[in-house]
Amino acid sequence: MLDPSFVTGAPNWVDLGTPDIDAATTFYNGLFGWELVPGGPETGGYGMYQLRGRTVAGVMTVSEDQGKPAWSVYFQTPDAEATARTVEQAGGAAAFPPMDVLDYGRMGGFTDSAGAYFGVWQPGTNTGLGIIMEPGALIWSELYTPDVPAAAAFFHTVFGWQTEDMAYPSGSYTMIRPADGESADSSFGGIVPIDGAAAQEAAGPHWLPYFAVNDAEATAAEAERLGGRVTKAATDVPEVGRIATFTDPAGAAFAVIKPAPM
Repeated sequence: MLDPSFVTGAPNWVDLGTPDIDAATTFYNGLFGWELVPGGPETGGYGMYQLRGRTVAGVMTVSEDQGKPAWSVYFQTPDAEATARTVEQAGGAAAFPPMDVLDYGRMGGFTDSAGAYFGVWQPGTNTGLGIIMEPGALIWSELYTPDVPAAAAFFHTVFGWQTEDMAYPSGSYTMIRPADGESADSSFGGIVPIDGAAAQEAAGPHWLPYFAVNDAEATAAEAERLGGRVTKAATDVPEVGRIATFTDPAGAAFAVIKPAPM
């Protein structure tokens, strides 16, 4: 699972692009208890969501002409420029080139060979999320893609990821772990065929962040009460937990999981 040391290639940041930060804050505060720390002019208005005083996500205003509301997942890199070169060599593209974010770190945005957007974060004073693997915080990430082997090959080239197919009653699931991950216990996400994933297919290739919860059904009910939409009702995944998927009131997709007992 996610490791707070944020090794190279592991998710170390997530952020939300939304047309209305105030409306998004009302939703996620009600759902997860997140509090907004607004960003100043020096950050372009980029704010932070915090839970119990620790940063759980970033948030920024994205207008209609800039793109659709969406969650983005960022992966640790020691060298954003080198990663950018490798992305292009592997068949991906730069959505925006690496840039400094004050002294916090260096970031870049890319699309993989199938067009799924992802980011990289090279830490400076901001070493990554302040809380993970707890209720209301990031716990898992999934890539929905039309070609699982091609995606696995792309990210192996870019980050050195290792993959392993796990058998489940509904079929196999491709687990992702860092280059130096020695077992499935170090996995932080999965790669999923987008064909047949009705709740995700309309969005095209993309990353879906999962946040931990204590009760998937209660979270689903609260999401609907707050104006979100349940796109997949709470479902048991053997030995994993109980999951559900949503869009927030602006249409950004995310998922939750109540982990199975260890």
